[in-house]
Amino acid sequence: MTKQLETSVAIEQETSGTVPQKPAPRSNGKRLLWFLVIPALLACSAFVTAYARRASNQSLAATTKALALQNVNVIHAELGSPVTDLTVPGTVQAFSESPIYARINGYVRTWNADIGAHVRKGQLLAVIEAPEVDQELNHARAMLAQAQANLELARVTSARYRELIKSNSVSQQEVDNNNQNLNSQTANVQAASAEVGRLEQLQGFEKIYAPFDGVITARKTEVGDLINAGNSGLGAELFRISNITTMRVYVNVPEVYSEAIAPAVRASMEVASLPNRQFIGAVARTSHAIGVNSRTLLAEVDVPNPKGELFPGAYAQVHFHLSLKVVPLVLPGNTILFQAQGPQVSVVNSQNHVELRKVTLGRDFGNSVEILSGVSQPDAVIANPPDYLVDGMSVAVQTTQVGGK
Repeated sequence: MTKQLETSVAIEQETSGTVPQKPAPRSNGKRLLWFLVIPALLACSAFVTAYARRASNQSLAATTKALALQNVNVIHAELGSPVTDLTVPGTVQAFSESPIYARINGYVRTWNADIGAHVRKGQLLAVIEAPEVDQELNHARAMLAQAQANLELARVTSARYRELIKSNSVSQQEVDNNNQNLNSQTANVQAASAEVGRLEQLQGFEKIYAPFDGVITARKTEVGDLINAGNSGLGAELFRISNITTMRVYVNVPEVYSEAIAPAVRASMEVASLPNRQFIGAVARTSHAIGVNSRTLLAEVDVPNPKGELFPGAYAQVHFHLSLKVVPLVLPGNTILFQAQGPQVSVVNSQNHVELRKVTLGRDFGNSVEILSGVSQPDAVIANPPDYLVDGMSVAVQTTQVGGK
């Protein structure tokens, strides 16, 4: 009965065209494959997510750092000119200048030269009355005459006694005494003669003579003035004389140009009283020493003044045309920072860090300035540096160009 039922069901399925198939048995290998693939896919997805997040963080950090850096433009210095025109102030002085003092006490009898007078060496300038010296000289001369008379008597007596000793008419003691007296009188004459010579020289100081050719630039005495000997006391200086045929001009040259200043270097000079005139001179000598306080070299420029147009004490502008042993660099003026430490420039080093360097400035051309020390030509100097730049600060360089005049 059962078999018949199964046969009829099979016939019906064949008739309807739906023949059921038996399910295939499940494979254990496929199940294991799924267990391995799914974790790997999950791990790969996690790695990709982490990598993307890290890249995003790095990009954000780089962007933040770039935004935090100070953007700067840098320039490189140009070489300046190997020659320079140096202008420094100077003081004009007479080639020879001397105050004239009295060497004797007395009163001014006369004076013969006033200010502005051109005098020659040995010319009489003034006469001083010194009656005490005159009387002392007269007394000394009288003492000299007395000593000479005593000497003559001693000489005659000594000669007589030397003749008498030959006949034993006098003792040897008397001969020795007269010889000793002769020596003593000789010394007295020498002393009296020296005193007369001293007073004669002192009396000669009653007349004041010009020590050299020149111009009287000051007269500080009047007739009847009491004069003190020497260079002390009121009214001690009688005259001041200056030789102005050649003028000495003293200038202080900055240390950076000291090597170029040497004897025979030519210079030109202007004074305020003669604005359209130039006087030509040359360096005569230098002090060969740099002043500790001023850091300058004292130099003397001798300028001929045959017509007397230059006056002692005048203010002058002295110009030098110098060949420099070290060629300076030139930078725009906007690269200089003027701070308490002095002029500085900001340099970007190879690590893009700021270095503040102290510099020595030369000539100012207006838009640019000479740099004598502190930087070199390859240095990247920041243009228009802000005041808040500090050493070690990181910056971002935008553009690079060459700077100069």
